[in-house]
Amino acid sequence: MANKQLHRIKTINEFHKFRGLPKPAHPLISVVDYASVRHSPENNIMSWSLDFYSISLKRTSNAKIKYGQQEYDFDEGVLFFMAPGQVFSIEINNNIVPKHSGWILLVHPDFLWNSPLAKTIKQYEYFNYSVNEALFLSEKEETTVTNIIKSIEQEYHSNIDKFSQSVIIAQLELLLTYADRFYQRQFITRKITNHQVLDRLEAILTDYFNSDALITKGLPTVQSIADTLNISPDYLSSLLKVLTGQTTQQHIHDKLIEKAKEKLSTTTLSVSEIAYELGFEHSQSFSKLFKSKTNQSPLEFRSSFN
Repeated sequence: MANKQLHRIKTINEFHKFRGLPKPAHPLISVVDYASVRHSPENNIMSWSLDFYSISLKRTSNAKIKYGQQEYDFDEGVLFFMAPGQVFSIEINNNIVPKHSGWILLVHPDFLWNSPLAKTIKQYEYFNYSVNEALFLSEKEETTVTNIIKSIEQEYHSNIDKFSQSVIIAQLELLLTYADRFYQRQFITRKITNHQVLDRLEAILTDYFNSDALITKGLPTVQSIADTLNISPDYLSSLLKVLTGQTTQQHIHDKLIEKAKEKLSTTTLSVSEIAYELGFEHSQSFSKLFKSKTNQSPLEFRSSFN
């Protein structure tokens, strides 16, 4: 994607025009039938960025979408979310005409102006998930969200009055709340895949802490761990919270304390030497973290073995 030209779409009207759609009924919110969206092979050479929110339920054969460094196949119907400014690209097989179905909800931030949702929408973590972490819906769940979308579409096609914005925003909040619920369900029901992520996380941390990486690179960051797992930091932390009750950062610290206890109980290294081997520039920082996790100082822990 680094070599692709970035095309920024600033308005919903511009999106409609570019995709060969009729002018939107409302300038700040639109529900699009995905089957009517025009795709061109020339678009393969471009990356895209929208200045508005996009929530999509898509089924697409013979096409793949790239988001960040990830590629996703939309042969299955999935729900995914993009916040303004996120970059993606669509690649289409030039020899086969793709078939699309589903819908796209476009919401410009200006539509949310002066409403509580203008601030709270940023708190929904799944807007920061990558498309390969999209939400897989059951038939019942798909019916639920699609009915909300139909209500939103019906509302803005009706006569606009002083209640219209409030009604649509209430429906948007309901949609986002259901999405939150369904994501939590997905973390639990997709157990095999999710526990494989947890197993890989443990293996990555074990290898890292058993190498010289702590001295040369310091503690691994949440971002670096997520990159190795090919998932976004927010998705990883959300998944771990459901599976273990802890964040990624807490997992990293737990692994660090485990290694520190090993060195304190089996070597004669000083606390400063251990802190250095664990990637700390200052032993005080190490001692403070160790005590916060164990309620003992490193020396108090060591003395318990003597």
